[in-house]
Amino acid sequence: MKRILVTGGAGFIGSHLCERLLADGAEVAVIDDFNPFYDPAVKRRNAALLARRAGFRLVEGDIRDRDAVERLFSEGRFDAVIHLAAMAGVRPSLADPLLYADVNVSGTIVLLEAACRHGNPRFLFGSSSSVYGATSRVPFREDDPADRPVSPYAATKRAGELLSHNYHHVRGLDVVCLRFFTVYGPRQRPEMAIHKFARAIDRGETVPIFGDGASRRDYTYVSDIVDGVARAMAAPAGFHVYNLGESRTVGLLEMVRLLERALGKPAKLEHRPDQPGDVKVTFADVSLARTELGYDPKVPVEEGIGRFVEWFRAEARGRGNA
Repeated sequence: MKRILVTGGAGFIGSHLCERLLADGAEVAVIDDFNPFYDPAVKRRNAALLARRAGFRLVEGDIRDRDAVERLFSEGRFDAVIHLAAMAGVRPSLADPLLYADVNVSGTIVLLEAACRHGNPRFLFGSSSSVYGATSRVPFREDDPADRPVSPYAATKRAGELLSHNYHHVRGLDVVCLRFFTVYGPRQRPEMAIHKFARAIDRGETVPIFGDGASRRDYTYVSDIVDGVARAMAAPAGFHVYNLGESRTVGLLEMVRLLERALGKPAKLEHRPDQPGDVKVTFADVSLARTELGYDPKVPVEEGIGRFVEWFRAEARGRGNA
């Protein structure tokens, strides 16, 4: 039975991943600090769902706390570490870049050091499409330079990749960096666009559209991301970088129209100036992940938005808001 550590496992992607790993028969330990970036009660509900399953253990702690991380690794050898814990979001990183550097860079080093001291488990690093920056080449390929990030968040994610490569090169750690493209689905963080827009449309509030609405994103349903992560655990030894996306772009206004149809309500649009740190397009070339991992995204955005809205309405009913 595999023993796996998932950092940030009570969050959006992490909680779905833990469900998959537990269903596959693994023992899963999660470290999460339940920070107030968004309502910690959301993550605690995710953790409560996981706690019902055999083989799950939750440790409340901060990945920057070297003593806490050392205790966690000392309690038993992990076969893999899946590092998802991070300060997330492009725009918030502009307001507090020091915090993003501390958590996303220093915290990653703490985990890499602990992994090397405790048996060199496979290390999977949850990266982001934001590392590609405002590149003019689409779709994005893993061998693109990724040396011009346009936000502190993106820079910290690229730094995490480079640090992971250093620990592979110097310490022999097997590393897989996974660049996620605009993940959405049930339990999505409340500040992310699809969740934020659904809430506004449902309440009859205005939907903020930054710029001309022509930006495009590679929206990827969470189950496809989770499948990619699970497959990456069996990647060849060494250092690897893979894009995980749907490999299709959808315009911002098109995404709003999909939400309107799924919710059965019109959106009230409010156009605002472009935001610093945003890019015009994200688009994943996933041919490498298809070839080496067997990655095959299956949920088109039209279906995924419908699934998200079903969850969104169920959540509202459960809280007496519908």
